[in-house]
Amino acid sequence: MNMEPLNQKSLERVVSQKALQIGSSFPCQICVVGVLSGVCLTSLFLALLTSLGTFEFGGISFSAISQGNSPLNSSSSGFINTVANVDCNSKRNEVVAERWVDSKRSKDGTDDERVLLLHSAWSALLSESVDGKSAFWHRAGLDKSAVPNAPHLENCKLSGQTNERLDMRVENERLPPWTTWKGLLDTHPASMANEQLKYLRHQAISEGAYPPWITGSDEENYPLTRKVQRDIWLHQHPENCRDPNVRFLVADWERLPGFGIGAQLAGMCGLLAIAINEKRVLVTSYYNRADHDGCKECIRWFEALEITADNTLKKTMLLLINNHRLSAGSYNSSWSCYFFPETSQECRDRAFELLGNKEALERGIITTKDSYKSKEIWTGRTPRQGMGRTLEISATNNRNKWEFGRISSLLASMFCHPKQHEISSFFAIEILFICHQAIRYLMRFQTQYMCELMNNARNAAFGKEAAKMVLTSLGREWPKDFQKRRSDIEEFVWSSHRPWIPRPLLSMHVRMGDKACEMKVVEFEGYMHLADRIRQHFPHLKTVWLSTEMQEVVDKSKQYTKWDFYYTNVRRQVGNMTMATYEASLGRQTSTNYPLVNFLMATEADFFVGALGSTWCYLIDGMRNTGGKVMAGYLSVNKDRFW
Repeated sequence: MNMEPLNQKSLERVVSQKALQIGSSFPCQICVVGVLSGVCLTSLFLALLTSLGTFEFGGISFSAISQGNSPLNSSSSGFINTVANVDCNSKRNEVVAERWVDSKRSKDGTDDERVLLLHSAWSALLSESVDGKSAFWHRAGLDKSAVPNAPHLENCKLSGQTNERLDMRVENERLPPWTTWKGLLDTHPASMANEQLKYLRHQAISEGAYPPWITGSDEENYPLTRKVQRDIWLHQHPENCRDPNVRFLVADWERLPGFGIGAQLAGMCGLLAIAINEKRVLVTSYYNRADHDGCKECIRWFEALEITADNTLKKTMLLLINNHRLSAGSYNSSWSCYFFPETSQECRDRAFELLGNKEALERGIITTKDSYKSKEIWTGRTPRQGMGRTLEISATNNRNKWEFGRISSLLASMFCHPKQHEISSFFAIEILFICHQAIRYLMRFQTQYMCELMNNARNAAFGKEAAKMVLTSLGREWPKDFQKRRSDIEEFVWSSHRPWIPRPLLSMHVRMGDKACEMKVVEFEGYMHLADRIRQHFPHLKTVWLSTEMQEVVDKSKQYTKWDFYYTNVRRQVGNMTMATYEASLGRQTSTNYPLVNFLMATEADFFVGALGSTWCYLIDGMRNTGGKVMAGYLSVNKDRFW
């Protein structure tokens, strides 16, 4: 009865001794070390890719933008976070760098690991622009100087400085330094020292060069767009804001419940038209959608108040705070968080100073939004004779030009938009024309904050494709033996090129939900039918930037396997709820930032499909028609309503 336990113990003893002998052999030790090293390297590799997980900027997560059937579209933040804390006591930098360099490559000189490394490096650079630090470089064993330029990213600091210069009047000049060439050529040391070039530059400015924010030829924009934009800028930037003849209209952005961003923008466009008619400078005040932490560092006009010695101005600021026009801590609540201010700092200071002057209000030197009825703002008189200084020119001459512009706009709209043939009056097209010009002016230059939002969106959507292109051009040398080169042509000429996006690109805004109470909503299939119509004429079109608040639309897009879809990774509506409820669930920062990203992507896309019954789509149409896209057309799914 006791034999079985004894035999079992003997057997276990023999097996244990044999295992000990085998384990002490050199081949087995090598095998064990190899397995442990493999686990260690794998942990390092996965930890390195932590930066490819979900990252946020300005309240928007960009990690899971769909890229259709792209072979490089693979990331799982949950998986990466699981292994991110694994530690390995080895020389990380050398091991990781060698792993990237010596990994298996494809025939074109690229491989998935190097693509991911370069994309991670670009993501780290973007992260540094936000929080000022990144642990990526130490983990990856890379130096920033070894990172190639990202074709899809913009140098936001440089573009901000350039745009600031282009939005400010040169000393003793009537206009900013708008010249007939693009880029930074006029800042090149040779051109700054050359007297002949300086004379030509002065001549170009004095003769009335046109604004640089209009792209494309005159034939690719609404008629007279460049002239109108120049006149609006001159109207909004008087040479002396303290001239007694300069009057102002100060207006908060609309805050009524149910007003979306589109309605707010359309209302401000109406106020700009009123200001131009009454020869007033429009000054925007509290913008509730910029009342969040992301915008705190973006407002310059309050900083200017801190350094001024004008006690009256500071008293006015306190008065505004006491009147709750600017609540405590909301100095950041301004349009200039996202785009350049509508007028100069001097005019803003003067307007807010007059706002606390009872006599100025009584004499009509300054008015507010409350001075006008809602009907005047939304369907009021449109400028009949041009803008700003153009009002002083011959009325007959100028009216002919503006009539031509309105007629041409109507014809273009009838041709480009399937439903606008129902418009029976020029009144509607006049409103369309001035609103489209106004929205272009208000969004003429992005701030650094908005620029960084766009950079993060493009990097999340197109970064891996861009990395693959760059590595293909570099061959197999990166990251070894790579040296970034910089020449004058790159700094002063190519720096003005727009960031790369895959083209041709179709932008699609699918508006559903509570919009059914205002217009006939169309299912996603209707939008895709129009997309297929475009592709019949442009068969190389396969990329869609999808903008929608509905989760069911995103789900349906996955059924269209012949298209590549990109979209921001935000929580979307499931079922029916009002837009106000949905935006409140996202929070103010996210519900403002991600729509503006979608809006600007739509203006840059080659084609657009939307619903003109939506104010948002109506404004996108305006930005495209004043941004070199008027001949691209606009396909609308609804024909029953014109905004």
